[in-house]
Amino acid sequence: MKLVDLLNSVNYRTSDRFERMPKVEHKSTLNLDLLPVDAKTWHRLDDLVAVFFDLKSSTNLESGRRPASTASIYDAGVGGVVKILDAFDADFVDIQGDGGFGLFWGERRYERALCAAISIRTFSGDFTTKLEKKWPDAPSTGFKVGVASGPILVKKVGLPRHLELQEPVWAGKPVNYAAKAAQQTDPEHVLVTGSVWDAIEDNDFLAFSCGCDDGRPDEATPSLLWEEKTLEKIPDDEQFGQALKSSWCKIHGEDFCNAVLAGETGRAGVGENALHGRNLLASGSVERTAASKRRRHARAALRDEFRIEQDKERRALLAKLTAEAGSA
Repeated sequence: MKLVDLLNSVNYRTSDRFERMPKVEHKSTLNLDLLPVDAKTWHRLDDLVAVFFDLKSSTNLESGRRPASTASIYDAGVGGVVKILDAFDADFVDIQGDGGFGLFWGERRYERALCAAISIRTFSGDFTTKLEKKWPDAPSTGFKVGVASGPILVKKVGLPRHLELQEPVWAGKPVNYAAKAAQQTDPEHVLVTGSVWDAIEDNDFLAFSCGCDDGRPDEATPSLLWEEKTLEKIPDDEQFGQALKSSWCKIHGEDFCNAVLAGETGRAGVGENALHGRNLLASGSVERTAASKRRRHARAALRDEFRIEQDKERRALLAKLTAEAGSA
């Protein structure tokens, strides 16, 4: 190993990349299979939803157990979550030991992501029950889930001739903030950041319970399923999020899930008290209201920027094609 040559090489590469700004292409959707490895062009998605999951007390699950037992816990738990993310058409999934994340972009990204997050929350309860029955002395566990959204930069890095060493790099807030949300919650709640709540708050199928005894004990009518939560680990306006305190109802969950995936938002039978509760969440404190306005303005600015950049890229491509046709 010629260590000096290696370090000189990467130091030169750093200086070169800082001097020559990379090209950024704006995308509304993305095909990872078509991204070249270590190209100088980055791709910017205008909006992406990240669902991060983390197994609570995972290091303690190994204590006093045979390796095969520990392996079966990880296989059953993490493997189940991956199956759920795949079922809701996650566009990218990455596993990081006892946790990981799924990314959603394109059509119905918020609907697919939230249905996946609630399904993980529902699966977590069943997973924990089975684990405790098998190993009564096991520590309290379950999957903590956080959801965040926003623009992101992506580029594939690795070694060109080694497919197993090629991975996309996701530069931006969504994955980081979803991870911070998951760190701050517990398996009984799904935490979403401010922008995620902005996108789903008007969806009656996500905001309110079904109202049956199985969905919410001792309540005969739909009730609000969310409560305000400040995500202290997040430093900006995304910290004003919400916590979901429910899983899918065994009776009505499938119907609600399919309604969300189909793009339905309104439903009959939601009482005034539940609607009033959602209105209170929408108004919130002065600080929360101001943060919501700033998020809306920021998203509008990003959409304008995205349209302008796409128009520039289209004009540049058209000019290139016209020049090539003229030279031919």
